[in-house]
Amino acid sequence: MSQLHVFSNSPVKASSIIGTNVVDAKDENLGDIKEVVIDPRTGRVAYAVVSFGGFLSMGEKLFAIPFSAFKYNEAENEYVLDVSKERLKAAPGFDPNHWPSMAEEKWNRDVYSYYERPPYWE
Repeated sequence: MSQLHVFSNSPVKASSIIGTNVVDAKDENLGDIKEVVIDPRTGRVAYAVVSFGGFLSMGEKLFAIPFSAFKYNEAENEYVLDVSKERLKAAPGFDPNHWPSMAEEKWNRDVYSYYERPPYWE
């Protein structure tokens, strides 16, 4: 007889992640999750796209951040990213109207390297 798998956290819908606040380790607001990007070949979450900066979506910049870089704070329903605001400002980001080609291997490796995470596909 096979054993049932018990999840440490219940699986969630992407729609419940989108719009969730992102804070740094000091509990300072960094932005919110705009999108969850899934690799269609593996079914694994590749990135959370986080908005940061701007005012009322003016001057807003988006950042693809490896999902493994986040810790979920269940009590506050927020994602904690152990990256300072200064480091996030310097991170590779993009304009909301001009997304990068996420199929580009170099771009993917650069993003994972910046956040010091092993690529999800390895």
